[in-house]
Formats: sequence, C-alpha cells, structure tokens
Amino acid sequence: MDNSSGVGVLDKAVLVLNALEAGPASLAQLVQATGLARPTAHRLAVALEHHRIVSRDTQGRFVLGPRLSELSTAAGEDRLLAVASPILTQLRDMTGESAQLYRRQGDERVCVAAAERASGLRDTVPVGSALPMFAGSAAQILLAWEEPDRLHRGLRGAKFTAATLSSVRRRGWAHSVGEREQGVASVSAPIRGTGGKVVAAVSVSGPIERLTRTPGRLHAAPVVAAAERITESMRRTG
Repeated sequence: MDNSSGVGVLDKAVLVLNALEAGPASLAQLVQATGLARPTAHRLAVALEHHRIVSRDTQGRFVLGPRLSELSTAAGEDRLLAVASPILTQLRDMTGESAQLYRRQGDERVCVAAAERASGLRDTVPVGSALPMFAGSAAQILLAWEEPDRLHRGLRGAKFTAATLSSVRRRGWAHSVGEREQGVASVSAPIRGTGGKVVAAVSVSGPIERLTRTPGRLHAAPVVAAAERITESMRRTG
C-alpha cells in the first residue's frame, strides 16, 4: 500500500517518527530504519527537535519529544468533552442535581464541563473553575488511584485520609459532605483512559438538604453508570 501523501518532506518526517516509536535511536539507526540518506535523516530529526516533537536522551539518541504528549492530551480532552457532554446532561436530569466533569492539573482539579440544575438551590461550579485537590469527592477520585508516592504527597493537608481513599478504591466511587464547601455534598466516580488509568472524575453536587449526609445512597449508582458510559465511549472512539 502506498503511504505517500504527496508531500515528500512530511512523509519523510513521519518515517522518522515511526522509527522512534520503537524506542531511542542514534542517527545511524534512524538511517537504517527509515532508508533515508544520512544528511536528510539528520536534518529532519534536528528540525523536529526544534519543535519539541523529537528530543534526545542522556546518551544523545533521538526519542519522541514532549510536544507529542501535549497534543495527545489536548486531543484526549476534546474527545472526552464531546463524549461526556450529553451524558452529563442525562445525569443531571436523572438525579435532579448539577453534574460536573473534573480533570487534574497539577495540584488542582479543573471543572472542564458541567450541566447545571435549571432552578432552585444548586451547587454551581463554572467551567474553568480550579478547585483544590485536598477536599471534595472528585479530588478523592483523582487521587485514589495515583502511584503511592504521589498519593501520599496528596494526602498532606487533605480533609480525607488514606483509609478514605482505600474505601473509594474498594467501592469505586467517593462522596463528601461539607468537605469542599459548607452545606454542599457530592458524589463522584472515575473515568478511565488507556490502560485503566483514571483521567477524569464525573460528579453530582448539591445542598446537603437534598443529598443528605449519605449522598452515595442516593446517587452512587447513576454517577458510576455515567462514568462507565463515558469510559466505554472513550474506548470506542479512541
């Protein structure tokens, strides 16, 4: 099959990236893997390095660069939002409470999508809001399946404990009552990406008067089901 796009320099650059997919490569190894002339392989690899699409390891070998990861994350987020938006609306309508989608960014969690309750007392979290990772059911979800070192660091100053996160992992959802904000309760569940990694949390939140002090009893099942539908849709479109 002819994989040529008709744009020669682009096709050759893709040859370089395809070769690096197998792992670090010296210039000689790139030449062997791509069939390109040595000056051409070197010129393309250095140009790709300039744009951070290619990088170098400690031995000076060419490797895939950080820009690819950044683009992949952006593409994944766009796909996540497209998939999640109608499911968040369904979750809001099913529970009668505001629904949100959170992703972790460093030491914060950011609301990247929301479906707000139309009227009455509600917990409004505007899209783009950055909330702390030390409180709230979504923070528990985004931390519970982290690597041990990162998990323990995240527990410093948190309003929940390691035992809380152990329970979250066991049952597959989290809830909080007045943890992030006085008078507000929430329930959250994990959305998983490649390899089962938790990439986001879906939540419903509202006043304790409606969600009660055991909000999981009311809403854990629909929140978990929504998270599973988003995860499955991401898998199908990935």
